[in-house]
Formats: sequence, structure tokens, C-alpha cells
Amino acid sequence: MAKVRFKKDTQDSFFGHFLYEQVLPKDHFLVRARVSLPWKRFTAKLLKYYKGAGEYGRTAYEPAKMLRMLLLSYLYNITERETEEFVNLNLAAKYFVSLGVDEHAPDHSSLTTFKERIIKAAGIKGYEAIFNELLRIAMEQEITFGSIQTIDSVHTIANVNLTKDKFRQEKKNEPPRDPDARWGVKKVKKVKRENGTVRDEKVSFYGYKTHVSANAQSGLVTSMTVTGGEASDGKELPTLVNKDRKLRMTKEGMITKETGKLAVSGGSAYTADKAYDDGDNHEFLKVKKLQSAIILKDTRTNSKQEENNKLWQEFKDRKVYQTAAKLRYTIEQPFGLAKHYHGFSRCRYTGRTKMAIQSYLTFMVLNLKRIMRLTEGI
Repeated sequence: MAKVRFKKDTQDSFFGHFLYEQVLPKDHFLVRARVSLPWKRFTAKLLKYYKGAGEYGRTAYEPAKMLRMLLLSYLYNITERETEEFVNLNLAAKYFVSLGVDEHAPDHSSLTTFKERIIKAAGIKGYEAIFNELLRIAMEQEITFGSIQTIDSVHTIANVNLTKDKFRQEKKNEPPRDPDARWGVKKVKKVKRENGTVRDEKVSFYGYKTHVSANAQSGLVTSMTVTGGEASDGKELPTLVNKDRKLRMTKEGMITKETGKLAVSGGSAYTADKAYDDGDNHEFLKVKKLQSAIILKDTRTNSKQEENNKLWQEFKDRKVYQTAAKLRYTIEQPFGLAKHYHGFSRCRYTGRTKMAIQSYLTFMVLNLKRIMRLTEGI
């Protein structure tokens, strides 16, 4: 077996660690992120996507180096071209990427090649794999994951000028700029009519939804799926739960008999807003031996059938439901950060695949920030 080789750098020379140790504070976010995580594990994950697996062919940059540089683009919400310049001019960024002070960063086209290499070899599963690897590292670093998972979706507007796109399609008979984007409902707001009555008005958007599961205690995003904007939130719950289970983020409870029906006690619980209140979702969680704490629609306890009202009221009175309902808001925190600081309000590119890449890398950056916060002082 040939030895794995990468492009040489000067991080171990005078222009590497020695100089950095003189000028960079050890508690700087990028310094801590570079030192405290086993980045070589990502190289091992990514090497299989390289022709020759780094053993023969053209010498490439170490995969983990390229991954860290790509993460900087999403961390600071800058383009890949701007990332190249940023790394060249910022010592902390250069240290994070593992370059000597005297070295130039890989050019932005190398980042494009790196992204496309993963897609070509493994599709979006390749990005899911590196996202999951960071979660596994978090589980190994004394970070406590609680028993409550929260699920919700966040919308991202397509990278499309709708007026120009409509003109191209109608006047020039051209295809839509982003054929995967779809119209969806962002929210429903109350609008007061002139006569004093109130009506519901749907606020629409054109783009994508990222459906997310997050751990309420750690604040880490644990799984996600990406769909067009039209997708129903509730239908994505089983996929997210199965991904969490595959990562061993959840613990099965015990099947018990309550009020004449089988139920689950103990173990992990899932909570979500009323859009997820569907009989299939409640049953799915029970089959998987997980507790349902999905927020119930008002109609559940306002039924004309007293027996149903009683059963659903007992469901709401459970301690796990009360606790989970108070923690459901935690899912909004990563969404707000993603949009406000990391450019998640709008798609960087077009197409569902590239939107999925943006989702995985954005929430990987958020998880990295959260891990650094949770391990501070350890």
C-alpha cells in the first residue's frame, strides 16, 4: 500500500506554530476549534472521495484543510472567492486552515472542486457523513445530550429574481432559473378587516425548507432533510427520527398500558408544533418506543366526543408533555442564528442539491460554535 501524501505546508516550521504562538491568543475561537477537534478523522472520511485515495495521482490538499476553509465561508457568510482573500490576510483563519504564515490559501476554484468531488462520489450523503462525524465528536467530548428532541422547519428564499424569471419563461420560453424551488407558506398571520372581523392570511415564499431535529439540552442540530417550499412539515418527522436513531441520539422507552391503551414511558421524547400533530406521527413514535410530546391542535380537546377529549387531555397532562412544550422554542435559536449571521435567509446557489450542501455546512458551523461554547473551560 502506497503512503498517503498531500501538498506540503509550513505549519510545523518557524512560519507555523512558533509564530502563531507568539501572536494568537489561545482562547480565540478559531484557535480553539483547530486544536480541540480531531480533524484528521474528517480526512479519513473524505479520502475515499479522492481518486487514488491520496496514494497516487496529482498531489492534493489535505481534505480536512479544504473542509475547514469551506467552513470559514459559512462561518463568516462570505463567498468562496472572498474566503480565499480572507484566509490570506487573517492569521487566525490561516492557522485554523493549517497553513504557515508565509503560505497562500488554496484558491477558490479548489473549493469548488472539493465540493463537487464529494457530490460526484457520494451525493448529498457525503455531506451528511461529515455533519454526523462532528456530532460523534461532540458525543465524545463530555457534552450532555438531553432526552428531548425538538423538530421544526426553516425556509430559505430561492436565489431567483421572480420578475425576471417570469419574463424569461413567458417571453423567451426559457426554463425556470431554479427548477427545484417551490412556493410554500411561510406563516399565517391575522389580518383585521374593515368591519372589525379577523381573517387568516397566508404569507408565501419561493424556495426551500430545511427540516431540522435538534437536542433541546445541548442545542445541537442532530439531523435534517431538505425539500421544496411546498412540502408538509409533518411528513418529514419519521425521516428525522430515523436519522437520530441511526446516530444513537435517542433512547427507547418502555411500552406500558395507560387508560386502556398502549403507551410509551421513559426514553427520549419528541416535541414539535401543531403542524406535526398527526395520528401517523404519534403512532410512529410509539412504534419506535419514543414518547410523543407533539403540541396538540385545539380540536383534539374540543371534540364533541367526551371520551376523545379525556384521552387527549390526559396526553397533555403528562409531565413529559409539559416539560417538552416549554422547551420547544429552543429549535428557533439555531434558525435565528443561521439567518441573521450565516446567510441562511437566501440560497447561495440554485438547485435542491446545492441547497442541501448549504444546509449541512451552515448547521455544521452552528454546531461547531455550540461545541466550542459547551466545552469552554474543559
